Amino acid sequence: MRILFSIVLTATLALAAGKSSARSSGSTVRVKPHVTKNGTYVEGHTRTRPNKTQTDNWSAKGNQNPNSGKKGTRTPAK
Repeated sequence: MRILFSIVLTATLALAAGKSSARSSGSTVRVKPHVTKNGTYVEGHTRTRPNKTQTDNWSAKGNQNPNSGKKGTRTPAK
């Protein structure tokens, strides 16, 4: 019984740690679906959190979008 309890506890803690680390990373932002000023519908998606650098954007060379798997092609401004 102790072994079973130990296995269940370990699995539960591992799952909880995985979920909390994914949430706390803070590197992505969820964008809600919306309609632009010109009437274009934009589906909901995730993007990198805004900051003052372009080198960490998914579209920049050397990076890869974790959702689509597309590799970045744009040379970031320096």
